[in-house]
Parts: sequence; structure tokens; C-alpha cells
Amino acid sequence: MSVVPADVLPGSALAVEEPAACAAELGPRARLWPSLAAVYRAQLSRARVARIPLLFVATFQSVGIMILMRGVVDDGAEAQAVVAGSSVLVVAFVALNLLAQYFGQLRASGGLDHYATLPVPPAAVVLGAAGAYASFTVPGTIVTAVFGCALFGLPLAHLWVLLAVIPLAGAALAGLGAALGLLAPRPELATLLGQLGMSAALLLGVLPADRMPEVVRFARDLLPSTYGVEAFARTFGPHPDWAFVLGDLAVCGVVGVVSLAVATWAYRRAAVR
Repeated sequence: MSVVPADVLPGSALAVEEPAACAAELGPRARLWPSLAAVYRAQLSRARVARIPLLFVATFQSVGIMILMRGVVDDGAEAQAVVAGSSVLVVAFVALNLLAQYFGQLRASGGLDHYATLPVPPAAVVLGAAGAYASFTVPGTIVTAVFGCALFGLPLAHLWVLLAVIPLAGAALAGLGAALGLLAPRPELATLLGQLGMSAALLLGVLPADRMPEVVRFARDLLPSTYGVEAFARTFGPHPDWAFVLGDLAVCGVVGVVSLAVATWAYRRAAVR
């Protein structure tokens, strides 16, 4: 009789102990940027059909406001404020209003539970959804700015500043909209808060600041979109002060980081409840 070691027998426990231990090891945690790209693509494809009609509504709304204001404001600084405010209003309509509604409905319907089961960092969910919604504002904002410049006779030479204004102002407003939607106890309240935020961006961003009372000017300075409006409006002059333009864009960027961080915290808070 020959003696065979037990660890080489096909049915022995020792033979399968090492592969089983290897199979029990968990994979690495999902990284932020690949997860962010995946959430962004998913949100972009999901919202493409549903949000395009609303984007046309936002664009026509801003164009209509400029047509109405054409007979009220004078040329010069007031016209610059109207065109810049109407252009950023498209960003506010989508990034603030619609995103607040989306996260409010997602929380009420239990959709956050789906994201909570995925190995995706909370920041990737918030940033991916905010980026997808902000992407829809690009064509409407550009169309509004071009139409406003033609309507008020403003130069188009520095229209490229919108490439910085849209993502920075969009990040600030999208973070605020996501936070409002996630912190609101009911979806109806999230919709109301989003509408109020968009109305504030309309009244405080489109109307010239020189005609506002001091208290209203202070409230205007607290609105994140104000600095995007100011940065864009400064570029219409014959000799723009680029230091002030960069300063306004920097404020937009800082507010965007803070608002997205608050939205990420609100997502974690809502996901565990």
C-alpha cells in the first residue's frame, strides 16, 4: 500500500483551503474618477430625452426676458448686466432648479438606496449628477449670450469667457440645488426651494445692481451666480479688467467646492436614513 499526502487528494479540505481563501478576498474599492465618469455617462444618457425640452424652455425664458428689458434699460452697464444675468439664468434654471427636483424625487422614491448598494463614493454620485445637469446648459447659455449681444449691440470678442463661467457657476449652483433636494424632507418642498432659488437668480442677477436698494444688494452678493454674472459682464467693456474677472471666477470656484462638499454630506446623511 502506497501512502499519498492528504493535501494532494482532490476531495480533501486542505486542497481547496487556499483557493477558497483567495476567493474570499474583496476587490479594491472603486476609485473616485472612474466612478464619477460612470455616473456622469449614466445620468447624461438618462436625462437627455427628458431634459432637452426643459432646456429650450430655459433658453426661451432668458431670451424673452432680454426682449422685455430692451425697452426698459439703457445701453452700457445696464445692458451688460441684463445680457450676463440672462445667460447665467439658463445655468440656474437647470443646475439649481432641476437638480433640486431630481434629488428630492430620488430621495422620496428610495432611489438613493440603489446608489447606496453600489461601490461608488458619495462624491461621485453628487458630482456625476451635477456635471450631467450642468452640461445641458452649455448650448442654451451660448445661444442666449449671442442673441443678447446682437440685441443690445454688445461685442462678441470675449464670449469665450463663458467656457469658464458655465462650469464654475454651474458647479456652485448645482451643489446648492443638490443640497436643497437632499435636505428637503419632502419632494414638494425641494421643488419649492429650487423654484425660489431660480427666482432669486432671476431677480438679483438680471436686474441692474445700481437700481437695487442696499439690502437687496447684500442679498445679491450672497447668491453664487452673482459672481458668474459679474465676471461675464466685465468682459463687455472696451478694456476689461481681467484681475476682477479672475477674482469673480475664483469666488465661483470656491463656492462651487463648498456647495458640492455640502451636497456630498447631505447625500451621505440622506442615504443612511
